[in-house]
Amino acid sequence: MAIDALSGPYLPAAKGAPTAAVIILHGYGANGDDLVSLAPFFAQALPHVIFYAPNAPQPWEGGGFGGRQWFGLPGYDPMAMQRDPNLRTERFKAMTAGAAAAAVPLNKFIDQVLAEHGLAPDRLALLGFSQGTMMALYAGLRREQQLAGILGYSGALVGADKIAGEIKSKPPVCLVHGADDPVVPAQCMADIDNGLTPLGVSVEKHLIPGLQHGIDPKGAEIGAAFFKKNLG
Repeated sequence: MAIDALSGPYLPAAKGAPTAAVIILHGYGANGDDLVSLAPFFAQALPHVIFYAPNAPQPWEGGGFGGRQWFGLPGYDPMAMQRDPNLRTERFKAMTAGAAAAAVPLNKFIDQVLAEHGLAPDRLALLGFSQGTMMALYAGLRREQQLAGILGYSGALVGADKIAGEIKSKPPVCLVHGADDPVVPAQCMADIDNGLTPLGVSVEKHLIPGLQHGIDPKGAEIGAAFFKKNLG
């Protein structure tokens, strides 16, 4: 089966045919090239893993530069959301339809990767950053067959009001967030935990002091350990 539901770069397994896969989902306005640079670091601990970094299905509404988006973010105001938990809840609730639409090609892409390499679902993990984390959580928790895990950097839970009725599997989740994130408020990590832990999802949380909206060496090390535990 061809892998054509989404396009984007990939990094082959360092040693032999892959026995596991990681799909890396970029943030709003970026593209697959932005995060595939993380793959060589993770590959040091996971030489048997193939890494894919697909481009989101939509052109970025903010303009050119090859940016892509999983869904639009009209009126997104992180400072107001940080001050007002109710506004934060409403804004992420409003993103549900966009995430659901983007999950269609993403799920097809996941299925194609599994089929191409003859992998069971529990041999594939998702890594997301920012809007990519929103997509990883949205799609990954609604798949019938449980994936190996979801690693989310600087993200949030979209469709929190619907997850209890729509969750189909409970892969382990590892969250990493900068305490000083000006783009996706750090409180969103606790919101994810509060939404998923009562449903029986294992949620591991790491708040990194001084970090803004990004992935630092400590966060990368946390992610590598999570993948090693669940894909090693």
